[in-house]
Amino acid sequence: MKLYSSDTSELMNVTRIKRSGDGLLIKGKVFNTMPMAAKLTPDDARKLVRLIHLRTALFILSLLFRRSKKRRPPPA
Repeated sequence: MKLYSSDTSELMNVTRIKRSGDGLLIKGKVFNTMPMAAKLTPDDARKLVRLIHLRTALFILSLLFRRSKKRRPPPA
């Protein structure tokens, strides 16, 4: 899974999400070079849910059924 910045450049490439104790461990590379591992704790997951409004949650569900547009390379 890739995460992009607002200027459509690749920010992070997530390679694995797995359980780690009572949280989630997210592994990937930032800017396609620097390896990173981030842990999501139960408290932070609850905070995340509070940030997502109903309308946003419905949009996230609809993303699963949308087609991806071809990405254009960022301007040089």
